[in-house]
Amino acid sequence: MRVRSEQRVGSLELARGSSLTERQRVLLIEDEAPIRKMIRSNLDPIHYELLEARTGREGIRMAATSHHQAILLDLGLPDMDGIDLIRALRKWSQTPILVVSARTEVFDKVAALDAGADDYLTKPFSFDEFKARLRATLRHHARQAHPASPVVEAADVHINLETRQVFKAGDPIKLTRTEYKLLSLLAEQPGCVITQRRLLTETWGQEAENDTHYLRVYMSQLRHKLEDDPAIPRILVTEQGIGYRLKAE
Repeated sequence: MRVRSEQRVGSLELARGSSLTERQRVLLIEDEAPIRKMIRSNLDPIHYELLEARTGREGIRMAATSHHQAILLDLGLPDMDGIDLIRALRKWSQTPILVVSARTEVFDKVAALDAGADDYLTKPFSFDEFKARLRATLRHHARQAHPASPVVEAADVHINLETRQVFKAGDPIKLTRTEYKLLSLLAEQPGCVITQRRLLTETWGQEAENDTHYLRVYMSQLRHKLEDDPAIPRILVTEQGIGYRLKAE
């Protein structure tokens, strides 16, 4: 009974986030048969259509010949490295990519995200978290396919990317130019991890790509302005050693 209840909740969340009623087509690029079987058995076929590729080249061919709402990608493929595959896909496709990999090093996570992945989940993982990350990835696709208003809501924080206004609980929040630049980079891709390097280079330039102290200082300032408790952030969340994400509603 509990499993069915969780499936209904997941379906409702997906429907709210994407405004789509048809099955979501997901491409899984994974060479290990047990992993493919495990993912297949845990995705409700009523809501998901799962297509499977066993190699990187097969994955590229399938991505090019049929439309998908999301791509699930393992980095350790037999014929090519997953990072190179992400770069190849990003030359012509903006389909959201969720990496599901046994590689746990921060370097690998940063490399995948910088190459164009939207999120990164390490093996082994809980399927509750896996399905939540997949739903977030599908919501990202829905926002790309059906651009809505330039307004992002996160708890009681309201961000209008068009007017460059920020409100908390209805009250205007005054941000410096740098604070707003960082916040807008996160708000443009709500729910997605934005790497430290990207935040640094797009805010201060290429020469600042290693100055993580700047980033910590300004993120702390933003949290003091936007979070109810800056010590326990619910909106501006740290991905340790990788970057930050904005948890939007």
